[in-house]
Amino acid sequence: MKAVFIERFGGPEVLKYGDLPDPVAAAGEVVVDVAAASVNAADWKVRAGEYPQAVTFPLGLGRDFSGTVAAAGSDVDDLKVGDAVFGVLDAGREGAYAEKLAIKATIVARKPDSLSHIDAAALALTGLTAIRAIEDTLHLKRGETILIQGGAGGVAGFAIQLAKHLGARVITTTSAANTDYVRGLGADEVIDYNAQDFTRAVSGCDAVFDTVGGDVAQKSFAVLKPGGRAAFIASGPQAPKPERSDVVALRPAVSRARAPLDRIVQLVAAGAVRPPEVKLFRLAQAVEAQSVSEGRHFRGKLVFQVR
Repeated sequence: MKAVFIERFGGPEVLKYGDLPDPVAAAGEVVVDVAAASVNAADWKVRAGEYPQAVTFPLGLGRDFSGTVAAAGSDVDDLKVGDAVFGVLDAGREGAYAEKLAIKATIVARKPDSLSHIDAAALALTGLTAIRAIEDTLHLKRGETILIQGGAGGVAGFAIQLAKHLGARVITTTSAANTDYVRGLGADEVIDYNAQDFTRAVSGCDAVFDTVGGDVAQKSFAVLKPGGRAAFIASGPQAPKPERSDVVALRPAVSRARAPLDRIVQLVAAGAVRPPEVKLFRLAQAVEAQSVSEGRHFRGKLVFQVR
């Protein structure tokens, strides 16, 4: 099969497009013919060797996908060949930038006909992460106010829509060029981070969801009211420590399961969430796609159209 992989850590130049062995379904797994796979910040961080994990080269990259079941291993009784599915590879596994992948059947979900493979791939990891953060970690409630950092990104864009669906007031940060985009997602208040200091513009928030990291993460504690909570996904495996004792810092566990993927389908079907703006690439354009991703100045999602 054709795939994108690395044989050593480094910059985008270490990415290779070529042939890897076709995967085989083990017990409890399905092999999926990948139709689309999305690009995430985690992908170039893996490529650069930023995650302390043991790897074997060549190492395929990519985590979320949409496609069609091509084969099923033993002990798989709820999916069959020909089923359209989407999902996120298990934690610690990479390899969605490929024409085929093997994955545990219990952590993929059926893709409805109403959702294209491209949109399903764009929503998989972003939606899973947002649901784990907003619903399972922050437990956001109707009437609360949340600041979502980096609103034009894939995860944050999903989170804005989910927070509005739950009945929260949503404030977000973005560049001036993306103001209309995030307002279209439902943001009640938009802060241009190039023109305003969000810590002066915002206060008394019940919750913060930070997708940016760095100094933005640490400064986010300042906008919380006493008893507020903040969730962080761009600050490594541990949430940053607040300098105040009356707020809570949380790191969502983005565990894989079918239920949150089914929740994505429900939210889209209900009109509560719409797929993000997408920029398409072919697998052979992986260097360009990851360079754009690493630059972090784009909106929506970058997606490989594989078939």
